[in-house]
Amino acid sequence: MALLASLTLPACTVLGIRSGTEEPHFVTLATLGDVQIRRYDARLAAETTVEGTERHARYAGFRRLADYIFGANRAQAKIAMTAPVGQQREGTAIAMTAPVAQEAAGDGRWTIRFFMPARYTAATLPVPTDPAVRIVTVPAQTYAVLRFSGLPTPQSVAGEQARLLRTIGGSAWQATGAPLAWFYDPPWTIPFLRRNEVAVEVTQK
Repeated sequence: MALLASLTLPACTVLGIRSGTEEPHFVTLATLGDVQIRRYDARLAAETTVEGTERHARYAGFRRLADYIFGANRAQAKIAMTAPVGQQREGTAIAMTAPVAQEAAGDGRWTIRFFMPARYTAATLPVPTDPAVRIVTVPAQTYAVLRFSGLPTPQSVAGEQARLLRTIGGSAWQATGAPLAWFYDPPWTIPFLRRNEVAVEVTQK
């Protein structure tokens, strides 16, 4: 049964089926072509900071946070995986949420986030055993979000972020931070079935 489950879950993801994967709740306030204006509630996240390139940081941070939800916590409890995974570059003025925010290239310090299932509170969420993993409360935020598929290379993400900013540039919304990106699928997912999103926190003009 364990082997069947381990084979079935990746297969579903490869086919673009994310059955049973919890995502943060949001309300769509408006649409601007392909862009959605979403309001997210406050939520809990586990995060860690990694040094290196954007790609290295994403995978290293993912592994560290995956250890936490698979039992590297004081309760030795398993925590359900949610989507998306979030990443942002430190030193950038972003009122961040998870899902990942990134720049096109270069080394730096990156913060990777896993959003926690909604059933947990700050009091009930297991405490990490790795001091490099932090539990944070992400405040309620409003984002302009643009979805895209394919491999999320730094170049493709930067291009979609530029398209997002152009779209909201002439609208009733204005960006209040730097754009970021959210990734919903593991590396083995077929590129054209991947769900990626670029987002920027916004407010009405």
